[in-house]
Amino acid sequence: MADVLNPEQVENNPLNTELETPTLEATADHTDSPLENHHHTEAASPEPAEAVAAAPAPTADSVNTEDLDFGSMEDFAAALESFDREQAAEAAAAQSFDETIVAGTVIKLTDKHVVVDVGLKSEGLIPLEQVVDHTGQPKLKPGDPVEVVIEREEPEGGYLLSYDKAQRHRVWDTVEKAAAEKTPVTGIVLGRVKGGLTVDIGIKAFLPGSQLEIRPVRNLDAYIGQPIEVRVIKLNKKRGNVVVSRKEILEEEQNAKRSLTLEHLEEGTVLTGTVKNLTDYGAFVDLGGIDGLLHITDMSWGRLTHPRDLVNVGDEIQVKVLKFDKDKQRVSLGFKQLTPDPWLDAVERYPIGARVRGRVLSVTDYGAFVELEQGIEGLVHVSEMTWSKRMKHPSKLVKPGDEVETVVLSVNPSDRRISLGMKQLQENPWEHLTLRYPAGTVVEGRVRNLTDFGAFIEIEDGIDGLVHVSNLSWTKRVKHPSEVLKKGEKVKAVVLGVEPENRRLSLGIKQLQPDVWDTFFAQHRVGDVVHGKVLRTAQFGAFVEIAEGVEGLCHVSEAVDSHGTPAKLEQGLEHDFKIIKMNPEEKKVGLSLRGVGEEASRADVEAYKAPVSSSTTTLGEIMNWKRQ
Repeated sequence: MADVLNPEQVENNPLNTELETPTLEATADHTDSPLENHHHTEAASPEPAEAVAAAPAPTADSVNTEDLDFGSMEDFAAALESFDREQAAEAAAAQSFDETIVAGTVIKLTDKHVVVDVGLKSEGLIPLEQVVDHTGQPKLKPGDPVEVVIEREEPEGGYLLSYDKAQRHRVWDTVEKAAAEKTPVTGIVLGRVKGGLTVDIGIKAFLPGSQLEIRPVRNLDAYIGQPIEVRVIKLNKKRGNVVVSRKEILEEEQNAKRSLTLEHLEEGTVLTGTVKNLTDYGAFVDLGGIDGLLHITDMSWGRLTHPRDLVNVGDEIQVKVLKFDKDKQRVSLGFKQLTPDPWLDAVERYPIGARVRGRVLSVTDYGAFVELEQGIEGLVHVSEMTWSKRMKHPSKLVKPGDEVETVVLSVNPSDRRISLGMKQLQENPWEHLTLRYPAGTVVEGRVRNLTDFGAFIEIEDGIDGLVHVSNLSWTKRVKHPSEVLKKGEKVKAVVLGVEPENRRLSLGIKQLQPDVWDTFFAQHRVGDVVHGKVLRTAQFGAFVEIAEGVEGLCHVSEAVDSHGTPAKLEQGLEHDFKIIKMNPEEKKVGLSLRGVGEEASRADVEAYKAPVSSSTTTLGEIMNWKRQ
């Protein structure tokens, strides 16, 4: 063994043993060779001729001819015997190193191996993955001493070395003792493997993922490079396998803490715990071996969208025990209960009309929630944000995080609600609208919207007026505003009335033109005979147009001639009618066809009764009058 480890006693150039073995006759032919007679320093004992014949012959390239003397068969056999003995010694040394630690020196590092001088004729190679740390960097550099185990000689030359086996042999006794006594050992997590992690505890050990924490762990990569305490739970010396667990140590620590915590745990107790996990409905807090649930409703007197808005994993917080079930070991915790309820004196601190500043927490379709202080928040309804009706969504005015000034409109402590307003800080355009737009004022605006009952016209920013469908035309029967107006069209209108308290403005378009009814009533009286056209008929009579935009009704009882015969009033026919009734307030006119005939007969009688002057009337005229 000592000869093998001594580099001075080992040939640097290995012999080529692949040549055919020479026979005794071939050797005898060379007995007269002039080579020097030089023997190896260690003379070998004579061997039988069969052993010499079976030994492989060296080549000229692998043996220094100056050091060998082939002058005799004995000298050649002695050289072969010396080579065979050295080869056997090295093989035996390599075989014996399987369980032996050998000291070496790092020569260099390649992409896949660490080249080590272990004192043999060739260098040894350590697989690079055996000597890298958790970052993937080699732990060795050229010139470093290293202890290895020689596993085998490679056919292509060199030796395969094991760094892991050497480390295992060194610390195996310590690992076995730690396993037997269940003593924790500290290791560094090297990396992730299938099913768990690799931990360096002096040797590489396997830590199953299920043995890492008490609860399942999703991200194993977060532990790489971290020092952890583990317990050896399984050993296999023959295979060199070591399995460790961290879960056992954590469970024992948790049980010890739980026992201590349960001694002092009762409802109303204030404890310090660590936030372990967050969910949508709350946070789990480690009180010391036992977890309690801090529900989101018990976190703050105000409204929280998520527990992370108040706490984070790893935070140490004080909590109050609200409920404790000893049988199920369930603990309900509260955080807001450590401070007084801010709603108790909210009415005194936030009187109606007071100006308050706050931070916008969230924005919804119906308004924005504003935090006035921790636990107190109010709602600014969308209708209280601006005087204008054109705002489509509250997000157009505010966004979460904005600092805003508001006015307190109402406080309801029992419902924990405060109504706030923003438009109250601006001038109300409706307050002085009556002065700026008195009744009868002609205004101009743009049609913003059309509905079944009318059209909304914007006369200035935030001020819309309604033109009812009945105020669109004097003459037309308008069923929908779209028959007269178009959205976006600029139109003129007359202010009919203003209601600032109800934020209403009434407008009219037909009022820009004279009322045809007023004109008609001013120019006609009961008893006048007018000419009209039948527009439509009904069972009770006929509607007759007696002027543009003015209709009258001829009842069936009045639709007869002078002789009392019913007259046939058909649509489109024209007749003379007598006005027998007028109602300016209701814009109604009563017509009679019979009255026209009666009026003609009365005229005849009156003409007949009139005195006839002999100087002006002749007999022929009287006869003509009778004929007529």
